[in-house]
Order: sequence, then structure tokens, then C-alpha cells
Amino acid sequence: MLVKSFAAAVQGIAATVVTIEVSCTRGIQFFLVGLPDVAVRESHERIISALQVSGYKFPRYRIVVNMSPADIRKEGTAYDLPLAIAILAAAEELDNSRLDQFMIMGELSLDGSVLPVKGVLPIAIKAREEGFKGFIVPKQNAREAAVVDGLDVYGVTNIKEVIEFIGGKRILEPTVVDIREEFYARQHQFNVDFSDVRGQENVKRAMEVAAAGGHNLILIGSPGSGKSMLAKRLPTILPPFTLQESLETTKIHSVAGKIGVETSLMTQRPFRSPHHTISNVAMVGGGSYPQPGEISLAHNGVLFLDELPEFNRNVLEVMRQPLEDRTITVSRARFSVEYPASFMLVASMNPCPCGYYNHPTRPCVCSPGAVQKYMNRISGPLLDRIDIQVEVVPVPFEKISEQRSSESSKAIRERVVKARSIQANRFANCEGIYNNAQMTSKQLHEFAVPDVTGLTLLKAAMQRFNLSARAYDRILKVSRTIADLESSSHIEARHLAEAINYRNLDRESWGM
Repeated sequence: MLVKSFAAAVQGIAATVVTIEVSCTRGIQFFLVGLPDVAVRESHERIISALQVSGYKFPRYRIVVNMSPADIRKEGTAYDLPLAIAILAAAEELDNSRLDQFMIMGELSLDGSVLPVKGVLPIAIKAREEGFKGFIVPKQNAREAAVVDGLDVYGVTNIKEVIEFIGGKRILEPTVVDIREEFYARQHQFNVDFSDVRGQENVKRAMEVAAAGGHNLILIGSPGSGKSMLAKRLPTILPPFTLQESLETTKIHSVAGKIGVETSLMTQRPFRSPHHTISNVAMVGGGSYPQPGEISLAHNGVLFLDELPEFNRNVLEVMRQPLEDRTITVSRARFSVEYPASFMLVASMNPCPCGYYNHPTRPCVCSPGAVQKYMNRISGPLLDRIDIQVEVVPVPFEKISEQRSSESSKAIRERVVKARSIQANRFANCEGIYNNAQMTSKQLHEFAVPDVTGLTLLKAAMQRFNLSARAYDRILKVSRTIADLESSSHIEARHLAEAINYRNLDRESWGM
């Protein structure tokens, strides 16, 4: 008898329906075809044990299983459950009249329990698009899949529940999640706040500008000056997720297996902080079976690179293209996948190897030329792509010991949200542009034109600091954001002056 069940394969952050065709005829052999990997081939032994423990016998027939489309590689253990159900149905030990109504995914344990799998959210979206009535998933993945409207999601704990449900002998209640209530209730729950930061008013202002325009930022300062502390609080002043952004970010984390057991939608912007020993592939994504890298896991959020010069130079250089295009394409011989990578880059670094160059009280003990050599670990093209470069000076004792709280993240966030709403109106007719940092050259000439005084100031800065054309664009983008924070329709000289002041590493005196 020939029976079909349905599962899915994830490529990039999109899913493709996989039809599992099982044919049972006389004999005792087992064949599994359709480009399965080793983990899928090993499902045979797991299915036999799971069925025996659950009170069923593996059919004694010549069983041929084809996973279609056969030119897409099937990876992982998530096909255990649909394979087992299709085999039982083909052996006429299970009523298959309802089998075509459901998409099924799940890994089987030897005792018959169903274990969680990766990529459930994009699979659920695909199941709804293809018109499936329901989606059977492990209990731990049920809330994640239930995000999708118009699809009944059934969370199961063991294979016996699935067999009885498909056969009409058991009723399962679909998992229901009130997405909007849960989403908006948890949007403002942070463990850190800018009110914890004493002093550093100029740095907090720079971070507010960066958040308001989506600009990349680098913090340069001696050890203990508060660089990491400030960076970790940046997500608290970024605008709250929209439902669309949340769904897109959750899909990426779902594919990577980074979603918590009881999580449905991500409600806070991601903050990724990889160690400086990270490899190229781990940063941008890829591998034999491509997975999203750190730049994609930071999509719609913040990628924090602490101690930037300590990162492998090749790792930093491969980020140059994603920083401009906001996507990364991973190509292999047989296929290519594209991951979104629209993130804010926030980096921190010491000013020199000893860490005390330009320190107000401690002397720098580095040899002549060591500061410039240390800075040369970061290429000029990468620094050009960082809009805001700000020096972090150690906080004096008087500021540290103050009992008065600083301005809260909530107050700063309100100004950021107001500036972002101005940008949303400005770019309403510009596809793919949502903030000032994403402006193209054409949009710069339309929306970021300084007055005569500002042009004179900018010309002098360009000549003095020997800035590149890209740095010129960055200054205009940042000045446009500063003007938006003041609800100014025009870029004035003071806006440009502040933006130029955020190019600390371009100064002639730096590192000399």
C-alpha cells in the first residue's frame, strides 16, 4: 500500500514541504531514499524501539520510503515522527484517511517520547500557506508554532498520542496563544537601565543618536570606563519591536534552535556578544549545512563586539558587505541561502595595548608607534562604516558616588521613538529604507542637505581630517538624525558640528 505523510525542510529561514511516500510490499527489506543525511537514515532504529515500547510492532514488509523532492538534502532528526506514522499507515495498522490534513515534525526517543526540533516557526508558516488543517509538533515547540494564525497546532509528548489522534481514537486540544497580549506585556521588561549609569553624559547622548538613526557605534576607552556597561543598555532605548520585526527575528532564532521551550515570540531586540575567538563562518553563517551566524541572530537588534582589535582581521573584513547590504548570502555548490542581517554594530576597544592612552590620570607605557600599530588592526574601510566614534573617559569619584539617579532608559526611548516616527514618515515611499542609517546617496541629496554655513564647516572638517567620501555620507546621516531628535526639518551647522565631533578616530592627533 502506498501512503503519504507531510513534513518540511528548512533552507535559510524559509521552509519547503517534504512529502514522505511509503510503499509496503511483501518482503523484509527497508530502503530510505530522497537524499537523507546520516541522522535521517538512523531514524530506522529509533522508530523500531519507539514503536515497540509504545505497544506497536514495526511492520515486517519490504518498505520503501521516498522523501520528495529528492534533490533537497534532508537533515536532522525531525523526520522521525512523520516517517513512523507513514510506515504504520502503509502497513494498514493505522487509518490514513486524515493523514493528508496534517504536517508532522518531531524527533523520537527510544522510549517513544517526542523531543523538540529546530525551525518550527517557518515550518508552521509554510503549513498554513499550503492549506494544511493542523500541525503536529513536540509539546515543547507548540507555543512557538501557535504564533501562526489559521493553523491548529497540536503539541504531543509521545508517539502513541499521535497514532491515536490520527486514527480518531483520541482528541487533542490545539495550543492557543494570545500573541498580542503576550507580546505587548513583555516589551518593556529589562534587567538593566540607563539610570544605573553615573556620568558619561556625552556617551549616553551619542548612544541616543545611534539608537535614533540606527547608526553603528564604536566606544574607545580605558579598562573599567564603562564601555560594556553602556553597550548592554543600548537595547533598552531602541524602539520596541513591531509584530513583523518580532516574527522575522523569531524565525531566524527558531532555525538556529535558540528559542526557549516556552517561548512563542521574541519580544525584545536581540543583543549578541560573540567572543573575539569566533570564526568567519560562525560570524556570518554557513557551514556544510548552512546555519545563520551571529550577524543574522542580531537581526533587528545589536551586535556587540567587545575588544574589537582582538578579533581576527578576516572575521571583521567579512562583515563589510553585510553592513552595507544588510543581508548575507551563503553559497554552496548545489544551492545558496540568504539570511537577513540588518543589525546595529556596537564595538568597544582600548585605545592602546596597555589601555591607558589619553587617560586623565594614568600614564600610557606603550612604546612609540604601538598605539598606531594597535589601531591598524582595524581596517580603514571598516571604520568608515562605523558612523559614530566616541571616546569614553573614566568617571571621576564624585560622579560615581552620586546618589541621584541618571535619566532612565524609558525617557531616552521616548525621544528615540519620536525621532524614528519622523523617519518612518520620511521614508514611507522608499522601499527597504526605515531609518537614516539606511539612506542611499540619492536620499542623502534629498533629505540631508546642509545650509551654506554647514557646508563650509563640513568642507573644513573634510580637509583637516582627510575624510573619505563614505565618512562624508556618514556625517550627513548622523546630522540628519540629530536634527530629527530636535524635530528640525533642516540640518543646521550645530547638528553638523556634533556629527563631526563623533569622528574621534579620524583626528590627526589620535595615536600620535
